[in-house]
Amino acid sequence: MTIKEIQEEIIDEFSMFEDWMERYEYIIELGKSLPLIADIEKKDENLIVGCQSKVWLHSEIDVDKINFTADSDAILTKGIIALLLRVFNNQAPEDILNADLYFIDEIGLKEHLSPNRANGLVSMIKQIKLYALAFQSKLS
Repeated sequence: MTIKEIQEEIIDEFSMFEDWMERYEYIIELGKSLPLIADIEKKDENLIVGCQSKVWLHSEIDVDKINFTADSDAILTKGIIALLLRVFNNQAPEDILNADLYFIDEIGLKEHLSPNRANGLVSMIKQIKLYALAFQSKLS
């Protein structure tokens, strides 16, 4: 699936919920299905700077697609990174770099997060795109 198709799928899923409590619960459930990072990758260089909670993000390139694994010590944050990885996992670096993440505004995620969590969301996206940039330069 393309990044755009995945975003449309997420928007459809979130439209089924009546209120933000149900959406928060869904995000937390998504976190439980997150492909977990190996314990050996839970090191300082994989911590995302700018997140209130600890969030580890690891990436590997498989031919020309990036695979991510992650974990967090906070359940909501774990759900947020799971949502982002659903969009970005197994995508080409160029597609990640050019992605317009409109689903975040469409589902109202940023406006329903505390300022610290919203900053963390931005930091997660920035780190994912930095990995994509690094892999793209290796592939060129």
